[in-house]
Amino acid sequence: MKIHEYQGKELFRKYGVPVPFGIPALSVEDALAAIPRVQKESGGEVVVVKAQIHAGGRGKGGGVKVAKTTKDAEEAVKKIFGMQLVTPQTGPEGKKVQRLFIEQGLGIKKEYYLGMLLDRAVGRVTVMASAEGGMDIEEVAATHPEKILKEQINPAVGWQDYQARRLGKQLGLSGPATNELVKFLRALTRCYEDMDCSLLEINPLVETTDGKVLALDAKINFDDNALYRHPELAEWRDPNEEDAQETEAKKWDLSYIALEGNIGCMVNGAGLAMSTMDIIKFYGGQPANFLDVGGGATAEKVTAAFKIITTDPAVKAIFVNIFGGIMRCDTIATGVITAVKEVGLKVPLVVRLEGTNVELGKKMLADSGLDIVAAADMADGAQKAVAAAAAVGKGVTK
Repeated sequence: MKIHEYQGKELFRKYGVPVPFGIPALSVEDALAAIPRVQKESGGEVVVVKAQIHAGGRGKGGGVKVAKTTKDAEEAVKKIFGMQLVTPQTGPEGKKVQRLFIEQGLGIKKEYYLGMLLDRAVGRVTVMASAEGGMDIEEVAATHPEKILKEQINPAVGWQDYQARRLGKQLGLSGPATNELVKFLRALTRCYEDMDCSLLEINPLVETTDGKVLALDAKINFDDNALYRHPELAEWRDPNEEDAQETEAKKWDLSYIALEGNIGCMVNGAGLAMSTMDIIKFYGGQPANFLDVGGGATAEKVTAAFKIITTDPAVKAIFVNIFGGIMRCDTIATGVITAVKEVGLKVPLVVRLEGTNVELGKKMLADSGLDIVAAADMADGAQKAVAAAAAVGKGVTK
């Protein structure tokens, strides 16, 4: 789960992580009203108008403007709100800006990068820092990996202040600023652990001209598997920033990830789902999604999964690939038949069933009267799905 920058800073403030003063706005009117309030709180006229979308690189796309006067700030608000913001992370289609964050301007001495995530290579949460703040950190890591500093957190003892002092020295911070960094990281690491974060990134982390260390940005992702421990986060979801199919899948506890292909996949088991995508690509096709209905799915859950696949306009064919172990083939057949009757079948449907109650499942599909292509095995199903998608793409019909 992702949240917006202003929400991340609200969480930071709760944990004592220093952030600039700012006010979120859900409309142009709210943003214009926030400008004088931010100016009064900060004691200066300079404000920063920031687009709030779930993607990085907002500044490069024109979604962040430093306004030195009230007039400039008002013009920035009217320009940014409602724009289709395109960044390297949004893709060419971009995202519509429907929220803004009006923040105080700061006297910045130096910008840094700071991030936290689980380093799976060593099995520990790792704090990363770099003096190349405000830049594309992926580019820095690729071209100058030596500029990325790392401190691993030993789970037996937790984060230690000496690690923060070591990072401060390596980053070239002054003595007072290093002391600020120690308190900053003490609070930040506690936030990461308490809130079950999967990613916490600040780019840039800034040292101000008066020696303070503040988070000028806040990018936070939470581990979906731990959200049951944080029900309060539900209200921070922004459905406008999430894929509609993935949101619907979460309601049914389905593992669904949208991809860029045209063959919809419905499979039981993560390993079989990945193998299905591989074999589709092997035969020249492109999967439109990863969808694992799980081992204990009900007919209702299968129906929901089928509906999710069919709402993707890019899908030109559907491949249902089921190995019935815990999941029975007749349950899958019931779900598929119910879904097709409810939503209709507008693209070719290829079904491969194997395992528990396979003969019953096949008979149910055959007796349904639906136009379903039966597959002898996984390879046969993949080839038929790829051929069917290609035919639909060329406008070939039966």
